[in-house]
Amino acid sequence: MTRRFTPFNATALTLGFAFLYLPILILVVYSFNASRLVTVWGGFSTEWYAALFRNEALLDAAWVTIRIALVSAVLATLLGTMAAVTLVRYGRFRGRTLFTGLVYAPMVMPEVITALSLLLLFVAIGFERGFWTVTLAHTTFAMCFVTVVVQSRLVAFDRALEEAAMDLGATPLRTFLSVTLPLIAPAVIAGFLLAFTLSLDDLVIASFTSGPGATTLPMRIYSQVRLGVTPEINAASTILIGLVTLAVIAATVTTKRATLRSREL
Repeated sequence: MTRRFTPFNATALTLGFAFLYLPILILVVYSFNASRLVTVWGGFSTEWYAALFRNEALLDAAWVTIRIALVSAVLATLLGTMAAVTLVRYGRFRGRTLFTGLVYAPMVMPEVITALSLLLLFVAIGFERGFWTVTLAHTTFAMCFVTVVVQSRLVAFDRALEEAAMDLGATPLRTFLSVTLPLIAPAVIAGFLLAFTLSLDDLVIASFTSGPGATTLPMRIYSQVRLGVTPEINAASTILIGLVTLAVIAATVTTKRATLRSREL
């Protein structure tokens, strides 16, 4: 029996999307507002974007955010890929249940708990908070998401291709680099983009683990919003929304292509 798309369903869907995306759309529109009052439309203008690029504090925070996101995404991709290979290829081994729980724990644990735990760890070992503490915290948080993406690709992977390569004399390492990695590369790239996005817009974990010289853009925006929203904040938020949207679209397209390729194989 085919379910009809009723007016009630259309109304509910419209209201749901409006509730989620209308505030974001309003923020983007008012980032081009000529008036200094963010709630009063004064005409179209891009002056606040120009003012944003003259704001050294926001630019420094943006540069720190991008550096942390890139480094943590690379580390999370490496560790997440190795964890996925271990879970898929090595079957049952002693401590597998514990290992699986440790890998996926950050995904289901509240961010504030993860952030507080990492803060206590860094304080206990005397690790000075700054760029690297935020990077390590983001790596810990994002690694599990990379593992899920890569693991889903490895589960559907045809191991006959690896066996053929090893029958021809390739070592396990050469087989992984020449056969396995190119075929799972779309999933690895998707995991990297997802980790980059998660690091780019994180506020809670960065707030707990940051230190002098490691103020991220979300932290800077939050601290200024508490004193009142300015048009520059709207412009910075719009740019951040654009970057996150592009990263999510790229990850979605890459994952879809990987799924289609696996079906062809």
